[in-house]
Amino acid sequence: MADILILYYSARGSVHQLADVLARGVESVPGMRARVRTVPRVAPVTQAAEPAVPPEGAPYVEPKDLAECAGLAMGSPTRFGNMAAPMKHFVDSLAGEWTRGTLEGKPAAVFTSSSTMHGGQETTLLTMMVPLLHHGMVIVGLPYSLPDLHSTRGGGSPYGASHVAGAAGDLPVSDEEKRLAFALGKRLAETAAKLSR
Repeated sequence: MADILILYYSARGSVHQLADVLARGVESVPGMRARVRTVPRVAPVTQAAEPAVPPEGAPYVEPKDLAECAGLAMGSPTRFGNMAAPMKHFVDSLAGEWTRGTLEGKPAAVFTSSSTMHGGQETTLLTMMVPLLHHGMVIVGLPYSLPDLHSTRGGGSPYGASHVAGAAGDLPVSDEEKRLAFALGKRLAETAAKLSR
Protein backbone atom coordinates (compact mmCIF):
# COMPACT_ATOMS: atom_id res chain seq x y z
CA MET A 1 0.00 0.00 0.00
CA ALA A 2 1.16 3.52 -0.81
CA ASP A 3 -0.01 6.47 1.28
CA ILE A 4 -1.38 9.74 -0.03
CA LEU A 5 -1.09 12.44 2.62
CA ILE A 6 -4.30 14.44 2.99
CA LEU A 7 -3.06 17.47 4.92
CA TYR A 8 -5.53 20.14 5.93
CA TYR A 9 -6.42 22.92 8.31
CA SER A 10 -10.11 23.50 9.01
CA ALA A 11 -11.52 26.34 11.10
CA ARG A 12 -15.24 25.49 10.92
CA GLY A 13 -15.30 21.98 9.49
CA SER A 14 -15.83 22.51 5.75
CA VAL A 15 -12.22 21.79 4.73
CA HIS A 16 -12.29 18.75 7.03
CA GLN A 17 -15.37 17.47 5.17
CA LEU A 18 -13.62 17.94 1.82
CA ALA A 19 -10.55 16.11 3.19
CA ASP A 20 -12.73 13.13 4.11
CA VAL A 21 -14.19 12.98 0.59
CA LEU A 22 -10.74 13.29 -1.01
CA ALA A 23 -9.59 10.41 1.22
CA ARG A 24 -12.43 8.25 -0.10
CA GLY A 25 -11.35 9.13 -3.64
CA VAL A 26 -7.77 8.12 -2.84
CA GLU A 27 -8.87 4.81 -1.36
CA SER A 28 -10.99 3.98 -4.41
CA VAL A 29 -7.69 3.32 -6.23
CA PRO A 30 -6.31 -0.20 -5.60
CA GLY A 31 -3.10 -0.18 -3.56
CA MET A 32 -3.55 3.40 -2.31
CA ARG A 33 -4.37 4.52 1.22
CA ALA A 34 -5.20 7.97 2.60
CA ARG A 35 -3.16 9.25 5.55
CA VAL A 36 -5.21 12.16 6.97
CA ARG A 37 -3.34 14.78 9.02
CA THR A 38 -3.92 18.34 10.20
CA VAL A 39 -1.87 21.25 11.50
CA PRO A 40 -2.34 23.07 14.83
CA ARG A 41 -3.81 26.54 15.07
CA VAL A 42 -1.42 29.41 15.52
CA ALA A 43 -2.11 31.99 18.20
CA PRO A 44 -0.69 35.23 19.54
CA VAL A 45 1.83 34.69 22.32
CA THR A 46 -0.74 35.91 24.84
CA GLN A 47 -2.88 32.83 24.21
CA ALA A 48 -2.18 29.25 25.22
CA ALA A 49 -0.43 27.01 22.72
CA GLU A 50 -2.22 24.06 21.18
CA PRO A 51 -1.73 20.68 22.89
CA ALA A 52 0.99 18.42 21.50
CA VAL A 53 -1.70 15.92 20.46
CA PRO A 54 -5.09 17.13 19.20
CA PRO A 55 -7.93 16.18 21.54
CA GLU A 56 -9.98 14.85 18.60
CA GLY A 57 -9.86 14.39 14.85
CA ALA A 58 -6.82 13.82 12.67
CA PRO A 59 -3.34 13.73 14.26
CA TYR A 60 -0.94 16.59 13.62
CA VAL A 61 1.36 16.15 10.64
CA GLU A 62 4.97 15.10 11.28
CA PRO A 63 8.00 15.27 8.95
CA LYS A 64 7.85 11.47 8.48
CA ASP A 65 4.37 11.85 6.93
CA LEU A 66 5.91 13.93 4.14
CA ALA A 67 8.79 11.50 3.64
CA GLU A 68 6.54 8.44 3.60
CA CYS A 69 3.80 9.75 1.30
CA ALA A 70 3.54 8.99 -2.41
CA GLY A 71 1.54 12.17 -2.98
CA LEU A 72 0.02 15.12 -1.13
CA ALA A 73 -3.36 16.85 -1.09
CA MET A 74 -3.19 20.14 0.83
CA GLY A 75 -6.31 21.97 1.99
CA SER A 76 -6.99 25.24 3.76
CA PRO A 77 -9.82 27.71 4.23
CA THR A 78 -9.56 30.83 2.10
CA ARG A 79 -8.19 33.87 3.92
CA PHE A 80 -8.22 36.96 1.70
CA GLY A 81 -7.37 34.87 -1.36
CA ASN A 82 -4.63 32.89 0.35
CA MET A 83 -4.19 29.89 2.65
CA ALA A 84 -4.90 30.32 6.36
CA ALA A 85 -2.06 31.18 8.74
CA PRO A 86 -1.80 27.71 10.36
CA MET A 87 -1.16 26.03 7.00
CA LYS A 88 1.21 28.81 5.90
CA HIS A 89 3.08 28.51 9.21
CA PHE A 90 3.54 24.78 8.58
CA VAL A 91 4.60 25.27 4.95
CA ASP A 92 7.12 27.92 6.06
CA SER A 93 8.74 25.34 8.36
CA LEU A 94 9.66 22.96 5.53
CA ALA A 95 13.13 24.30 4.64
CA GLY A 96 14.74 21.00 5.68
CA GLU A 97 12.37 18.96 3.52
CA TRP A 98 13.01 21.37 0.62
CA THR A 99 16.80 20.99 1.03
CA ARG A 100 16.53 17.19 1.12
CA GLY A 101 14.08 17.02 -1.81
CA THR A 102 11.59 15.08 0.30
CA LEU A 103 8.61 15.97 -1.89
CA GLU A 104 10.40 16.20 -5.23
CA GLY A 105 8.65 14.36 -8.07
CA LYS A 106 5.56 13.49 -6.02
CA PRO A 107 2.11 14.55 -7.23
CA ALA A 108 0.15 17.19 -5.30
CA ALA A 109 -3.37 18.63 -5.33
CA VAL A 110 -5.03 21.46 -3.41
CA PHE A 111 -8.49 22.16 -2.00
CA THR A 112 -10.23 24.98 -0.14
CA SER A 113 -13.47 26.40 1.25
CA SER A 114 -14.70 29.98 1.51
CA SER A 115 -17.81 31.65 2.85
CA THR A 116 -18.80 33.18 -0.50
CA MET A 117 -18.65 32.26 -4.16
CA HIS A 118 -16.25 35.13 -4.87
CA GLY A 119 -14.25 34.80 -1.67
CA GLY A 120 -10.92 34.04 -3.32
CA GLN A 121 -11.09 30.27 -3.81
CA GLU A 122 -9.13 30.17 -7.05
CA THR A 123 -6.36 32.49 -5.82
CA THR A 124 -6.12 30.39 -2.66
CA LEU A 125 -5.72 27.23 -4.72
CA LEU A 126 -3.13 28.87 -6.96
CA THR A 127 -1.11 30.33 -4.07
CA MET A 128 -1.10 26.96 -2.31
CA MET A 129 0.45 25.47 -5.44
CA VAL A 130 3.42 27.88 -5.40
CA PRO A 131 5.34 26.34 -2.45
CA LEU A 132 4.52 22.86 -3.75
CA LEU A 133 6.14 23.78 -7.06
CA HIS A 134 9.18 25.06 -5.14
CA HIS A 135 9.40 21.59 -3.58
CA GLY A 136 9.44 20.05 -7.07
CA MET A 137 5.99 18.49 -6.84
CA VAL A 138 3.84 17.64 -9.86
CA ILE A 139 0.51 19.50 -9.67
CA VAL A 140 -2.71 17.61 -10.40
CA GLY A 141 -5.96 19.47 -11.07
CA LEU A 142 -9.45 18.67 -12.29
CA PRO A 143 -10.03 18.32 -16.05
CA TYR A 144 -13.06 19.83 -17.77
CA SER A 145 -14.01 16.33 -18.88
CA LEU A 146 -15.72 16.15 -15.45
CA PRO A 147 -19.35 17.20 -16.04
CA ASP A 148 -19.66 18.83 -12.59
CA LEU A 149 -17.15 21.52 -13.55
CA HIS A 150 -19.67 22.71 -16.13
CA SER A 151 -22.70 22.70 -13.84
CA THR A 152 -21.57 23.45 -10.29
CA ARG A 153 -23.27 26.39 -8.56
CA GLY A 154 -20.90 26.09 -5.63
CA GLY A 155 -17.24 25.16 -5.44
CA GLY A 156 -14.95 23.36 -7.83
CA SER A 157 -12.51 24.57 -10.46
CA PRO A 158 -9.78 23.11 -12.65
CA TYR A 159 -7.30 24.22 -9.95
CA GLY A 160 -8.76 21.94 -7.28
CA ALA A 161 -11.74 20.99 -5.17
CA SER A 162 -13.58 23.67 -3.23
CA HIS A 163 -16.73 24.42 -1.27
CA VAL A 164 -18.88 27.49 -0.68
CA ALA A 165 -19.74 27.29 3.02
CA GLY A 166 -21.95 30.39 3.42
CA ALA A 167 -21.40 33.38 5.69
CA ALA A 168 -22.20 31.33 8.80
CA GLY A 169 -20.24 28.30 7.56
CA ASP A 170 -23.39 26.21 7.69
CA LEU A 171 -23.92 25.20 4.07
CA PRO A 172 -23.31 21.47 3.58
CA VAL A 173 -20.88 20.24 0.95
CA SER A 174 -23.05 19.82 -2.16
CA ASP A 175 -23.23 16.63 -4.20
CA GLU A 176 -21.31 18.32 -7.04
CA GLU A 177 -18.60 19.52 -4.63
CA LYS A 178 -18.34 16.00 -3.19
CA ARG A 179 -18.04 14.41 -6.62
CA LEU A 180 -15.29 16.86 -7.60
CA ALA A 181 -13.40 16.29 -4.32
CA PHE A 182 -13.69 12.52 -4.79
CA ALA A 183 -12.47 12.85 -8.38
CA LEU A 184 -9.49 14.93 -7.25
CA GLY A 185 -8.49 12.35 -4.62
CA LYS A 186 -8.85 9.53 -7.13
CA ARG A 187 -6.89 11.39 -9.81
CA LEU A 188 -4.11 12.20 -7.34
CA ALA A 189 -3.84 8.56 -6.26
CA GLU A 190 -3.89 7.32 -9.87
CA THR A 191 -1.13 9.78 -10.76
CA ALA A 192 0.95 8.68 -7.76
CA ALA A 193 0.55 5.05 -8.82
CA LYS A 194 1.70 5.85 -12.38
CA LEU A 195 4.67 7.87 -11.18
CA SER A 196 5.83 5.09 -8.85
CA ARG A 197 6.07 2.50 -11.62
